[in-house]
Amino acid sequence: MLSELYTGGILDAAAAIPAARRLDAPDASATRVSRVCGSEVTVDLSLKDGRVADFGMEARACALGQASASILARNIIGVEAGELYILRDQMRAMLKESGEPPTGERWRDLALLQPIRDYPQRHASTLLVFEAVCACLDQLGCDRPG
Repeated sequence: MLSELYTGGILDAAAAIPAARRLDAPDASATRVSRVCGSEVTVDLSLKDGRVADFGMEARACALGQASASILARNIIGVEAGELYILRDQMRAMLKESGEPPTGERWRDLALLQPIRDYPQRHASTLLVFEAVCACLDQLGCDRPG
C-alpha cells in the first residue's frame, strides 16, 4: 500500500529540506522533471578543486523527492565529484535492482528511502536530485569514476 511509503523517517527528511536557494553565479545548473508525477528539482553547483564548494536547490516535488533532495542537500558540501556519480549509481541500484543503500556517515540516511524500491512509479521523483547533480557535473566535464 502506498501509505506505507510515507514513514516517519521519510516525512521527517522531507520536512527538513533546506529552504529553496539558488546560487547567484553557479558553475553549472540543471533541472530534472519526473514525467510521472510532475516533480521538479533544479540544482545549482559550484566546485572548487573538484569538490562541491556551494550548492543551491529549488525542489517542487512530492514528499519522496523532497526527502532525497533534503538528505543530499544537507550533506553535499565538500564531496568530490566522483563520489556523487557513485552515489547516484548506488541510489539507482538500491531502487531498481534491490541493491544496498549508500553507506557511511554522510549518506546513511538515504537508507530511509529503501521502501520506495517496491513502487517503481516513485523511483523517478526520488532520483531527480541525484540526476540533476550529475548533469551539473557532466556540464563541468568532471570525470566519472571507473
